[in-house]
Amino acid sequence: MCQVFISADPALYDSRARSVRLHGVATSIKLENLFWQVLDEIAQRDGMGVPQLCAKLYDELVAERGEVDNFASFLRVSCGRYLALQLSGGIPQDASISIRSLNAQQVLATEGHRSLLARAA
Repeated sequence: MCQVFISADPALYDSRARSVRLHGVATSIKLENLFWQVLDEIAQRDGMGVPQLCAKLYDELVAERGEVDNFASFLRVSCGRYLALQLSGGIPQDASISIRSLNAQQVLATEGHRSLLARAA
């Protein structure tokens, strides 16, 4: 079983920091390369760069929740949800289809039986 996971290219789990501007303040976010790759794919789908995507996600999260406790963890979870929603058919595999063009309610309806945490319990 473990061979499936340990055979991953070590470059994928190397981490690096990138500078982004959130609410006009330059900050650094450190993530593993795999997550930066997924964020780049998401950003490209909507004609953005990763810094612009991070700023947009941050602003929308603040507007919805009022504060952000751990933005790097939020980004990791967002990447996982993106990949899971692609597998469930909620987000098309075709990267030419922008995320913003999708109906959020229809996408979320493909999540099925809630979160991975609920399945694990």
